[in-house]
Amino acid sequence: MSEQRALTFACAGNWLYGVAHVPAVPHKRGVLVVVGGPQYRAGSHRQFTLLARSLAGAGVACMRFDYRGMGDSEGAMRDFEDVGEDLRAAIDTFFQQVPQLEEVVLWGLCDAASAAMLYARNDARVGALVLLNPWVRTDAGAAKATIKHYYRGRLLEGAFWKKIVSGRFNVRAAAASLFRLVGAAAAKPASGALPDRMHAAMAEFKGKSLVILSGADLTAREFEDLAGASDKWQQLMQPPRVTRHALPKADHTFSRAEWSEQVARWTADWVQSF
Repeated sequence: MSEQRALTFACAGNWLYGVAHVPAVPHKRGVLVVVGGPQYRAGSHRQFTLLARSLAGAGVACMRFDYRGMGDSEGAMRDFEDVGEDLRAAIDTFFQQVPQLEEVVLWGLCDAASAAMLYARNDARVGALVLLNPWVRTDAGAAKATIKHYYRGRLLEGAFWKKIVSGRFNVRAAAASLFRLVGAAAAKPASGALPDRMHAAMAEFKGKSLVILSGADLTAREFEDLAGASDKWQQLMQPPRVTRHALPKADHTFSRAEWSEQVARWTADWVQSF
């Protein structure tokens, strides 16, 4: 049996709102859901609500909350690279609500995973990360992923060739788009681009990470390509420090019940495994 608690807590002069899901006997490691993109604490298709309830049912305390400027929380909206104060205030509150906790796991999807990666080294209470389809977007990386995974896949689709044969395919526009992508893919990211900042942060973080990637998602493919093509990223992603899982047919937000439930099971099992 678990308890669901509505929370209000302060951050830099603003009031933030969240929900803690607390089992009767919590595990020493709790999960703080970091919300990504223009979302609030429930998540797409109530993803974060369902995750938190599932984790609490498995004995893992979980907290989800709104950043400043999102959902019910006060303040100005901010970029995922500028949520450090919000995360620290939420972790403070989480430990107050669940005194049995010894450390916290940051759980994030897309740019929330990136925010977690950037923050973790700055807070000794963060012992581990769960990272789903991390956002490492650069123009070059996005172009390479689109060419490799989207265009290659299209060539194998019967519907694509039927469209060409029927004359409904705009060859000139497609060629122009591909030409632009090839040009973008050839460009070198500027020094200090997002992937470099994320690598530097993760190199300093000494905890474990669980990485879960969707098969039907270009954001995941861009991260996978980056991690596979770079020696420094390959070293960072080696087991036992990093555990990796993939759902080959899943979309970006794991929108089907079977996918989200699998993510919740992987998360609960992994959080309690070390």
